[in-house]
Amino acid sequence: MADDDFELDLDDLQRRMDGAMAALRQEFASLRTGRASGSMVEPIMVEAYGQPTPINQVGTINVPEPRMVTISIWDKSLVGKAEKAIRESGLGINPVIDGTTIRLPIPELNEERRKQLSKVAGTYAENARVAVRNVRRDGMDQLKKAKANGMSEDDHKIWSAEVQEMTDKGIAAIDKALETKQAEIMQV
Repeated sequence: MADDDFELDLDDLQRRMDGAMAALRQEFASLRTGRASGSMVEPIMVEAYGQPTPINQVGTINVPEPRMVTISIWDKSLVGKAEKAIRESGLGINPVIDGTTIRLPIPELNEERRKQLSKVAGTYAENARVAVRNVRRDGMDQLKKAKANGMSEDDHKIWSAEVQEMTDKGIAAIDKALETKQAEIMQV
């Protein structure tokens, strides 16, 4: 392969880095901050009809007030299973059943719990940074192979700088998202 035949798929690398950021946003949304949010229950899976099903596919999620999430379960037989899934989810919320509606009162967060959630957010961010760095490593490995197959030193440096710039932007976006989430968690 001559160096002019080589084309690093920067769009693929960028898509994979963006995917790490999207996963981080989803994980951040599941962290409760003292305010009710429908996204905090979306990762919960309910055992419905013999298979795990996202809770938003067995009922309607609403946020009627700042400290309350309600889930209107469509099938009466799934109310108990949905309640069990919520209790076992680790959200630390006690569901209240009212017919086919499950109410989730969101308690005020104490200082200790805020610090714990802030550390969890930091862990999620570190996992996203690792994912971005893995994408960078894959891109750099492709460049090493191309260099071994005849890519010029100048082209190698140009492509390497491009991959590094994408990585730096991805890490900066993750750090900014973490800073925002931690400020939101610590806000009383």
